[in-house]
Amino acid sequence: MSAMDEDPLALLPELFLLVGAVVTLLTGSFLPQHRQWAARAPAVAALAGAIVTAAVLAAGDTRTVYTRTYALDTATAAARIIIPAAALIVLALSVHRLRGRRRETEFTVLVLLASLGSVVLAGASDLLVLAIAFLLASIPLYGLVGWARDPHGAEAALKLYLMGALLGITMLLGITVLYGTGGATAYHALADGLSSAPRAALALGLVALLAGLLFKAGAVPAHFWVPDATVGATVPAAAFLTTIPKIGALLALYRLLTVFPEDRVSWRLLTAVLAALSMTLGNLAAFAQTDPRRLLGYSTISQVGYLLMAAAIAGRADALRSLVFYLAAYAVTNLGAFAVIAAVPHLGTLRSYRGLGRHHPWLTAALVICLLGLVGTPPTAVFVGKLTVFAATWDGGLAWLVAIAALNTLASLFYYLRWIAPAVASGPAGPQPEPWAGATAISAGIATLILGITAGPVLSVLDGGLTR
Repeated sequence: MSAMDEDPLALLPELFLLVGAVVTLLTGSFLPQHRQWAARAPAVAALAGAIVTAAVLAAGDTRTVYTRTYALDTATAAARIIIPAAALIVLALSVHRLRGRRRETEFTVLVLLASLGSVVLAGASDLLVLAIAFLLASIPLYGLVGWARDPHGAEAALKLYLMGALLGITMLLGITVLYGTGGATAYHALADGLSSAPRAALALGLVALLAGLLFKAGAVPAHFWVPDATVGATVPAAAFLTTIPKIGALLALYRLLTVFPEDRVSWRLLTAVLAALSMTLGNLAAFAQTDPRRLLGYSTISQVGYLLMAAAIAGRADALRSLVFYLAAYAVTNLGAFAVIAAVPHLGTLRSYRGLGRHHPWLTAALVICLLGLVGTPPTAVFVGKLTVFAATWDGGLAWLVAIAALNTLASLFYYLRWIAPAVASGPAGPQPEPWAGATAISAGIATLILGITAGPVLSVLDGGLTR
C-alpha cells in the first residue's frame, strides 16, 4: 500500500464526525443534567468542520484510498456535505425536545455516529467496508428511535431492530455469495470477477445485498418499518431516520449497481420495478392518513421510489448528478416539514392545524413550501430534482417508469393538500410554536427555494463521476 493510498487527511470529514462523537460523549459525561446543552457545542463544531473540509477536499482528484476500499468522488463528496448539513438541521429542530433531558447528550452522539455510518456507506468501495458501514449506520438508529424510552418508542425500536437484523443478515449472505462467485470484495476487482459468474448465483447475491440497502432507504419491499418508526419515535428522531440514512443507502446502492454486468443480470429492470412499487404503494398508503407524522412516513417511501429511478439508470453521465441534487433537495424539504411538526407538537392530526396560517403565517408558509416542494412544485428544489431525474430516466430508455412517476406525482398532491387546506383555513389560536424548530422550518423553506432557483450552477458543479 503506497503512502498516498494511506492518506489519513483524505478522511478528514469522517474523522471530524468520529472525534466529535467521542468529545461530545465525554463532555456530556461531566456535565449536570441542566447543562447538558453545552455538549452540543463540540457536536455542532464537528459537523461544521466536516462540511468545510468536505467542500475543500471535493476540489481534489477522483480516487480511491486504503487499497481501493474507499472512494473519493462526486458521490462521496456529496454525502460528506449533505449528511452533516442535514444532521445540523436535526439538532436545530430538536433543541426544545432535548433541553433538560437526562439523555440529551446521548441523542447528539447517536446522531453523529449514525451520520458517520451513512457517509461511509456512500463512499464504500468494498463489500466488507459496506457491511461495517451498514452496521454503523443502523445500530445508533435503533437507539435514536427508542431514545424517549416510552412504550411507543420501544415498540418502534423493536420493529426497526428486528427488520434491520433480518435484512442485515440477508445482506451479509449476499456479500458471501458475491465474494464466492466474484473472488473479491473490492468493487474494481469484483466487477471483473462477476463478468463470468453463474447467473443464478449472481442474481441471488444481488437480491440479498440489495435487501439491506433497501431497508436503509425505506423502499419496497423493506418499507414496513417506516410509518411505525416515524410515529413511535420522537419528532427529531423521525426527521433523522426518514432523511439521512436514505442518502447513504441510495448512493451506496447506485455505486454497487455499476459493478454488476448488465448482460448477466437484469438489475436495471429490477430497480425500475422497485421504484415503481415504492412510489405507488407509498402514495396509496398516504391517502387515508390523518396523523402528520405517519403521512410523512409514507411520503418518504414514495420519495424513495422517485430517487430509485436514478439508480435504475446508474452509469449514465446525467444519472449521478440528478440523484445527488434530488437527495439534497429532498433532505432540506423533508426536514423542513418535520421542523413544522416539531414547532407545534401539540397538533396531532391534520385537522388540528386549522387556523395555523392566520396566527402563525411564517410557519404556515414554510409548511406550504415544504409540502408543495415534496410534490415537486416549481420553483422548489425537489421540482428540479424530479425534473432532472425524470429526464435522465426517459433518456435512459425507461419511458414507462417516467409515466408512472408522473401519475404518482399528480396523485400525491391530494394528500399534501389535505394537510395544507386546514392550515390555511381560519380557526382558533393554539399555543405558541417552539421558536428553535419554527426558525428551522422557516430557514428550510427558504433554503429549498434558493436551492431550486440556483439549481443550474449547483448541477454544473456536480458534473463528476464514480470511481471504484
